[in-house]
Amino acid sequence: MPQRPITRAYEPNVALQALYSKFFDSIQVDEAWIHSVRRRASEGTVVYVLRNLNLVDFLALDHLTKRFSLPQVRFANDLGLWIANPIGKGWLRNLLPGRPAPADELRAAIENGGSAALFLKRPPGVLDLAAGASGGRGLKEGDDLIRTLIDLQRENPSRPILLVPQVFVWTKRPDTRGTNAIDFVLGPREWPSPLRTAGQLFLNYRNVELKTGEPLDLRNYLETATPGSDETHVRRIVYAMLRRLERERRSVTGPAGKPLDRVREELIRSPKLQATIKHLAENGEDRIVLNERVLSMLKKLQASPDSSTIGALAVLLDRIFHRIYAGIDVDREGLRRIQEASKEGCIVLLPSHKSHIDYLVVSYVFNEENILLPLIAAGDNLAFFPLGPVFRRAGAFFIRRSFRGDRLYSSVVHTYVRRLIRDGFPIEVFVEGGRSRTGKLLAPKFGMLGMIVEAALSIPQRQVFFVPISIGYERIVETGAYERELSGGEKVKEDAAGLLKTTDVLRHRYGRINLQFGAILTLNDIREDLGIARDKDLRPSQRRALVTRLGNRVVDEINRVSAVTPGALTALALLSHGHRGLPHDELVERAARLLTVLQESDARVTPSTVTTSGNLRPEAIREAAQLFTDALLVVAHAPAEPDPGARVGEEKVGPGTIYTIPDDRRLELDTSKNMIVHFFVERSLVSVAMLVDPGPPVEKDVVRDRVQKLSRLFKHEFRFRADAPFNEIFDETIERMRAANEVVVEGTHLAAGPGRLGWSGREWLLTYAAFLRNFLEGYRIAARGLGVLLKGPLAEKELIKKSLATGKRMFFTGEIERPEAVSQPLIKNALSAFTDQETLRATDGKVELVIATPEAVRATEGRVVAFFDKEVPE
Repeated sequence: MPQRPITRAYEPNVALQALYSKFFDSIQVDEAWIHSVRRRASEGTVVYVLRNLNLVDFLALDHLTKRFSLPQVRFANDLGLWIANPIGKGWLRNLLPGRPAPADELRAAIENGGSAALFLKRPPGVLDLAAGASGGRGLKEGDDLIRTLIDLQRENPSRPILLVPQVFVWTKRPDTRGTNAIDFVLGPREWPSPLRTAGQLFLNYRNVELKTGEPLDLRNYLETATPGSDETHVRRIVYAMLRRLERERRSVTGPAGKPLDRVREELIRSPKLQATIKHLAENGEDRIVLNERVLSMLKKLQASPDSSTIGALAVLLDRIFHRIYAGIDVDREGLRRIQEASKEGCIVLLPSHKSHIDYLVVSYVFNEENILLPLIAAGDNLAFFPLGPVFRRAGAFFIRRSFRGDRLYSSVVHTYVRRLIRDGFPIEVFVEGGRSRTGKLLAPKFGMLGMIVEAALSIPQRQVFFVPISIGYERIVETGAYERELSGGEKVKEDAAGLLKTTDVLRHRYGRINLQFGAILTLNDIREDLGIARDKDLRPSQRRALVTRLGNRVVDEINRVSAVTPGALTALALLSHGHRGLPHDELVERAARLLTVLQESDARVTPSTVTTSGNLRPEAIREAAQLFTDALLVVAHAPAEPDPGARVGEEKVGPGTIYTIPDDRRLELDTSKNMIVHFFVERSLVSVAMLVDPGPPVEKDVVRDRVQKLSRLFKHEFRFRADAPFNEIFDETIERMRAANEVVVEGTHLAAGPGRLGWSGREWLLTYAAFLRNFLEGYRIAARGLGVLLKGPLAEKELIKKSLATGKRMFFTGEIERPEAVSQPLIKNALSAFTDQETLRATDGKVELVIATPEAVRATEGRVVAFFDKEVPE
């Protein structure tokens, strides 16, 4: 069949080409889409399938396929392209009588080696909407053409026809329920007219995205489909394509929006919430009062995301982030996994929590990548004016820090969370509960996570994906405030006055942020871990086990994917050497050696840390040293070329510089070190155990026993592997250290190995042990502080305060070496460990000694001191 004018690729005139380039070149196109279409074109015939008959969609697709040299569109159904190109080539012939039917044109385009753009639906017009036709949904349009493609595939089975779903997301604004006056003129947001799409393009052309769904191989479908009539096949194919297209669109726009008051009314009518109200009510008047209380709770709780606010915040955050950070490193593969999961169900984002900046990072990256922004569970302490209303419009919902015993509030939160999951909103929850002040992960909190799990279990038809996220920093904005808290100062409540102090933040630099995503988990994964059948109803104890295992798996994943940054690596090297100062060249060499161990442990490393070959980038360490020097955490000395005019913090760092750390700034720098210290804990425990006086060689079983005691002592300090017994983990650690020449096995003894990378085996042991020095000293301080309990029980808060004062005296008298050991979280964790060891017990809200004698206190300190060379005074 000869090519008719309409089966040739569309050719806009010169003026239109310039116009199209201006707008369509800004459309965000995934490189994976380009490669995928090219690959599929080499396998068969590509047919681009679009959802809604729209001239602007065609023009954009046509422009992009030409721009990236992809299969050219030679047919598009029912567009009247002459309107878009009134002075273009062959336009008059399109108006002449006798033009072939669309099915014949499609056949001609395919048979002549071309591609096609197939629109499945036609948007409802004014009369359709007024008459209620289609319920506001698109009207049938592409069924006959799908039938033609089926015929073509049967006629030429050797070359598959591949239906590739394409959707242009012209706006991130969600659809709205119902039809308003604007919809009658411009078409509903879900099925926009070309005029509405053109307006969206004009206002938003820099943020438009082309998304592609999973292709359908027509040949494979016909070979494997359940037998049926062609009409049945057409309906199945159209439905499958519409579902894939809608999945892609909703992954950006999210669920359709409703007025907030209407949502509250629907939530109050929830059967489960009404059952709680009925149970709590004593009479009709009480029930009315309870309903009013529920309404008030929902108003304080509910997020009210607003596109204008989010857009304004995006601009503001972009400027702030570029002002104080050098950039954001994003795990692209993890981001792709999240995008795919969001099309299949509801995603629950579970980030680490080290800074208030955490609230912004994920949403900032998602907004840049056109991923639906999450609704964020935030503590009600952040609901203060004027930021509270802004956060609420940005997608935050505010919950009380604790609502134990308040059954009504608990039921309200559960109902709200269940509604979010049912509607498919992504949710962001900080699994640690509060911010970690030390840089290490806190133990998971199970309250909010438990509510999400309960909600997910109550909606089995909605798949829920749990995404562990590590948000890493080279330097945390709040470290100054953290240092005061860690040293025993009171936590300052967030309010408007604190907001005014943020201008000081803008005068400093904080390195790079990094965002890493762990393996996505489902409740079925956790059921399998626990040996619970998928289709089995869960007992209350099994539900609690499910939540506990999920929380621990998430935190372990966050630790696993935490990335090594120049700041963390530099802080680790600076805080673990045994000299007064560290020359720059030695700092770089030390960092390079530690990086090798990290890479052998499969730790992720940020791009700015290494060269393309995977070696340490020396400039990264210099930049981190400059970052810490500018922040006055490190002092840079240049003895060879002193600059008497330079003020503290202004020195240039690099070769020839010697770095020292002021005693009162080590605790702040320790926060950066702790972000990666967990990668070394197993080696460090072995090293400490081997170096106990008189040192190696030591019987392997003695080392094993010491490591087990240390593991129990640090139970609340570090996360230890739960996927294998202690002995298996110990043996694996010894084998790794032996393979690295850090230790040697001499019969039944362990000794220092020959070493590697310029360090002897003993130097490696000393380095690993140094990573735990401040932790051991912190526990020693806590043990010494137990002496005040000889006078009687104390509240834990008071005991920690007195222990911190004891720790400061011990540092000044030289009994401990590391000022960062005088740390409130260290003391608190140590007290928990002493309670586990039955040295302490809690009675009536106070802590007391189980055996209240001076000998018992000295024995507790002696068990800690046994792991380093210090005597316990009488």
